[in-house]
Amino acid sequence: RGIPQIEVSFDIDVNGIVNVKAKDLGTQKEQKITITASSGLSDEEIDKKVKEAEQHAKEDNKLKEKVELRNQADTLVYSVEKTLKESGDKVSEDEKNQITENIKDLKKALEEDDVEKIKSGVEKLTASSHKLAEEIYKKATAQTQQQEANKERDKGSQAEKKEEKEEEKVVDADYEVEKDEDKKE
Repeated sequence: RGIPQIEVSFDIDVNGIVNVKAKDLGTQKEQKITITASSGLSDEEIDKKVKEAEQHAKEDNKLKEKVELRNQADTLVYSVEKTLKESGDKVSEDEKNQITENIKDLKKALEEDDVEKIKSGVEKLTASSHKLAEEIYKKATAQTQQQEANKERDKGSQAEKKEEKEEEKVVDADYEVEKDEDKKE
């Protein structure tokens, strides 16, 4: 008693056509079938779709710009809120209040989905957040300069100590150890 052995191969080409071949190894009989997709678009349908895409290109670009503007506004709000939370103590209360007011206005414009208000809000918040960034970097620069001044002062005192050490004279001497026999008893 034998078990039938069948070799099956599948081949899919770049056009999506599937060729299936089955061969019985015992009898060497072979069957083939080709499967093609019947749902392809005709040339007329392709031309129609291209024309529709061209007609809606302006609308698509406006929508794309709107989405990009919303993303920019969301990112700006998040980053300014984070910076204000971390470094808000480095600016005056008036500036902090102005920034938080601009954040509220921009969030409201995002909720209303008004492109012009969003653009205006982004510009205002960007301008007011630059003041925050300036203050942060002014103070960071001042701290860096102070640290560098301290390092220079430390280097100067280390150089003086080095000179003092160089002035000390070290004398090498030969010596012999004498045995004291009286102490061994």
